[in-house]
Amino acid sequence: MSEDENKNKNNEQHRLRKELPDEVAPEAADGAGHADGADDAETPAAETKKPSLTGRQRLAKGLWPPRVSRAQLIVAVLLFVLGLGLAIQVRSNSDSSALRGARQEDLVRILDELDDRTQRLGDEKQRLEGQRTELENSSDQAEEARKQTVERERQLGILAGTVAAQGPGITLTITDKKGAVQADMLLDAIQELRAAGAEAIQVNDVRVVADTYLTDASGGKVSVDGHKIGEPFVFKVIGKPQDLEPALNIPGGVVQTLEKEQATVTVTQAQKIVVDALRPAKRPDYAQSSSQ
Repeated sequence: MSEDENKNKNNEQHRLRKELPDEVAPEAADGAGHADGADDAETPAAETKKPSLTGRQRLAKGLWPPRVSRAQLIVAVLLFVLGLGLAIQVRSNSDSSALRGARQEDLVRILDELDDRTQRLGDEKQRLEGQRTELENSSDQAEEARKQTVERERQLGILAGTVAAQGPGITLTITDKKGAVQADMLLDAIQELRAAGAEAIQVNDVRVVADTYLTDASGGKVSVDGHKIGEPFVFKVIGKPQDLEPALNIPGGVVQTLEKEQATVTVTQAQKIVVDALRPAKRPDYAQSSSQ
């Protein structure tokens, strides 16, 4: 083929590439290249290559679908159980650390209350052990048993509200002109006083005993065991004053709760508090003594 004919042919291929669309032009060019392969030895044949995968695609292909062996499954279960145990332990520690945010003086007061309660329990234990020793060593055990029975009856009468009582304690006075104090607030005060070691409690003219209940009544009053009482609510409490007053003044306790309701709270210590409101002795309908 002459040099002029080759130039004409190349010009014709170049014109065809411009006239054809982009997707057809490579194919035409490829076909033209094949047609001219016999004459142009310097143009190599196109090789077909597979597209290479990116790093992210290779990672996804290696992770899915998952290939889990039995050993890996056992390790996963053990790690799950270990993590669950750690979570439970952390939550338990968080629950037991509720006092971390308390002030130092509040913590000291709480520790003092716990020490006082421990001391009271220890004294009660020693008293009971002394009574047992007296019964064992007394020459007249019947007379000694009778004396202790009378003393025990008097103590139980104080707790049951059937006899009057007197002793050191406090007077808690709650003045509520707006009628915001409700039965549950007075019940919280009674429960806090009992926890602090109160041995006898009287609210206005009603003796508080083990089965005392409080409900809201009309006119801003509160019903205590069916008796309506109104403000000022006066609590006469017999117990150790140094334990009773701090129990009411703990942060977030009875006094702060009542003061948030704009009630006036006054606590007065005294060496002689008289609790003279009485309750009639009730005969139990179902409970019987189990002693033979």
